[in-house]
Formats: sequence, structure tokens, C-alpha cells
Amino acid sequence: MYTITDLYDLDHTIAKEYLKQFSYPWQALGGIRELILALGPQLGDEYDQPAPQVWVHRTAVVAPTAFLGAPCIIGPRTEVRHCAFIRGSALVGAGCVVGNSAELKNVILFDSVQTPHYNYVGDSILGYHAHMGAGSITSNVKGDKTPVTVRMGDEAINTGLKKVGAMLGDFAEIGCNTVLNPGSVVGRNAQVYPLSSVRGTVPAACIWKRDGHIVEKRSPNN
Repeated sequence: MYTITDLYDLDHTIAKEYLKQFSYPWQALGGIRELILALGPQLGDEYDQPAPQVWVHRTAVVAPTAFLGAPCIIGPRTEVRHCAFIRGSALVGAGCVVGNSAELKNVILFDSVQTPHYNYVGDSILGYHAHMGAGSITSNVKGDKTPVTVRMGDEAINTGLKKVGAMLGDFAEIGCNTVLNPGSVVGRNAQVYPLSSVRGTVPAACIWKRDGHIVEKRSPNN
């Protein structure tokens, strides 16, 4: 459940061909800047270029107080709200929301992702329709600055990277004021309760409760 194909439907991002090169999503983090610089000049007349290496679709709405750092791509119908801070190396898909005081850095946001209120998202990949509740953040550096390890139960994969945030699968739902610790993986259709501190992996279609207890989601018919 760590793999790109486990977590994401690649038809919902213009990074599809790039991501297909890798087994695990964190392997793609190192090339996001170069990916944006390669894609940007190919985007065509539907995109404006308000600054060098910044491409914004004509249907996107960007607040005058938002900062768009290079390189970045802002997709169709996406809303970048007041005081959003895009530091650079951010590929933001179609129909996304980058909210007030949200900060993005070295990220891929699939289509329809919402980071709507006071979110920090760094060195992370957020899948289709993933949603981060108000104040939830990705912590991307360990306190001792050693390489980040991705864990699932007793299994551990050393990423070899000192900066890895969170990998959120399609339709992942992160509760308000949650911290996703370095190397967290949240599976497709999984949910994290508000005020949680997540370490390791939340399997697909499961719920992480505030005490770290994981349960399967109930069917709507149960």
C-alpha cells in the first residue's frame, strides 16, 4: 500500500507520465522543480505567465495578496486565496483550493485537492480529492535531521531523504489541527480524526483515531 499505484489514480494529474517512472511517491520529490520547468513551456495559450517560471491557467482565480513563487503551475478552475504563500516547486492541479495563509513547497497536488485554511504542505504529494482540515500540516523534517523512514507495522523503508512530508491517497480526509509526521502515508479513502499526531501508515478505507487506534470504515449499509 506504499506504492504510487496503490495511492493514486494518475489520470487526475498532469504529472502522470513523470510519476509512472517511480514505485514509491517519495521517490518523485527530488524532481518536482525540474518537472514543472519542463511542463510549463508546453502548456499553451490557456495559461498566463505573470512572472518568469510561473504558469497560471486563465480560469484560475488568484487573490492579489497571494504569493506565487517560481517555479509553479496553477491549474484550471483552481482558487488561490488571500495570503496564500506558494514558495515554489508547486504543481497544483485543476479545481484545487489553496486557502488563506496556506503554504506550499515542493509539492504535487492532484486535481480537486483542498488545502483551504492555515495549512503547511511541504515535500508531499496529495491525491485526487484529498482534503486537509483547517490547521492541519505536514511535518517534513525529523527533529534529529536524520533520513525519514516510512513505516507500516514492523516494516520500514528508509527513504534516504531528510525531507519527506506526507503522501495522501485519493479522497484522503485529514481532520483539523492534525500533524502528519515525516513520512506519513494515508491510504485511499482513509480518514484521520481532528487533533491527531499521525506516525506511520493509515491503510486504505480506515480511520485513524486520536489515540492512534486504527479501525476499518463501516459500510454505509451497516
